[in-house]
Amino acid sequence: MKKILILAYDFPPYVSVGGLRPYSWYKYLHEFGVYPIIVTRQWSNKLGNHLDYISQSESDKNIIEETAQGTIIKTPYQPNFANKLMLKYGDTKYKFIRKIISGYYEFAQFLFLTGTKSLLYFSAEEFLEKNKVDAIIATGDPFVLFKYASKLSKKFNVPWIADYRDLWSQDLIIHEKTLFKIWLSYFEKKIVKTSYLITSVSYFNQIKISSLIKNKEFLILPNGYDPEAVQSVKDIKQQSEVLSIASIGTLYNWHPTRSFFAVISKFIKDKKNANINISFYGINIVSELSEMLSIEFPDLKNHVDIYPKMPNNLILQELAKKNVMLLFNHYSIMGTKIYDFIGIKRAILYCYTNDEEANKLKAQHYLIKEIPEASNRLQEDLINETNSGYIIQDAKHLLKVLEQLYDEFNEKGYIQCNTINAENYSRKYQVEQLAEVIKQIPSQKNNKNLSQ
Repeated sequence: MKKILILAYDFPPYVSVGGLRPYSWYKYLHEFGVYPIIVTRQWSNKLGNHLDYISQSESDKNIIEETAQGTIIKTPYQPNFANKLMLKYGDTKYKFIRKIISGYYEFAQFLFLTGTKSLLYFSAEEFLEKNKVDAIIATGDPFVLFKYASKLSKKFNVPWIADYRDLWSQDLIIHEKTLFKIWLSYFEKKIVKTSYLITSVSYFNQIKISSLIKNKEFLILPNGYDPEAVQSVKDIKQQSEVLSIASIGTLYNWHPTRSFFAVISKFIKDKKNANINISFYGINIVSELSEMLSIEFPDLKNHVDIYPKMPNNLILQELAKKNVMLLFNHYSIMGTKIYDFIGIKRAILYCYTNDEEANKLKAQHYLIKEIPEASNRLQEDLINETNSGYIIQDAKHLLKVLEQLYDEFNEKGYIQCNTINAENYSRKYQVEQLAEVIKQIPSQKNNKNLSQ
């Protein structure tokens, strides 16, 4: 059986979309002839909020778990001084000092083996000194893991794979930070050119990465849904008391949330306090959204609920009870939540394709440049392919579709969903493709110069 060492910072039990991809590798690679060794950090989730990301681990030693599926090496986590300040005094105090310290590590980690993530490198190095593997894969972000994989590849003569869940130096968050962008771009080109293969989640990403990293082989491994988690909720029926719409995950500045609430508000008034509920799970802007609702849409107080992050299996249980899934347009980015919606077979409400307010928000906040070679309607294309929902053009169209859904719900007690070919987007299916590539990697004795 082939063995692969996987560097994955985000990994369960930490509640993160980014952790689901390497977790699926851990769960299914062994079924296809590859034994995974995961190197991650210890996560406790003891605070139940964003501070879990910087909280000190309970143990200062590596914790190793060995199962039939694979091995997990959990490294200790020691917060740096900026993290300690935030943990002790909260988000609002000592911001300037914390930014200076965090900025130092963001730059220095690519020059030295330093920072809170470096223990993943040292633990992987310790493992490889005593054990042989056939390949290394690092999944980013954080992209400093690419540096670690490249360094380990050279030292132990093992090819490595660069897995991009998102873009690195071309990411929209750092688009305008010119100096930082130049710095990261330099290291991205220097490091990733040593890889044996690049994997990513979409053709759009491939084109963007290829503009920096020339002449590299690519494998597109889309995200997907966890088939076991989906199977566990297949018998959960939609609730029939109130028309329920659910949304999960990050809300961005270009998302037309204000327009959406305005339509919901009008719909409720027109229907004389319609029986409808909107639920948000694990969003990033709880206070901002709560303030918007309180000031601009007080009439929605009893119609909107906001819930914290929860593990993927639990969130699927909650979503399966709902009638409709709300999905905002990500244009050139597919995201991950759409796959869970397709997997649990709940109708998707996709907002919007050509709304005036949404177009203004996109022009102002959506910084990723579209490219002619790739679709900028990835979610829309997938919804059409799988027949999994409603493509909403604008606010007026949303109001009409809501009226149709409300009538259907009152008549049937549920919302019909006619999703097809969902099995094509199971994470297990994607893992099988990855396993086939790993098994074709040349043996160690032939690996010389692969990472030069």
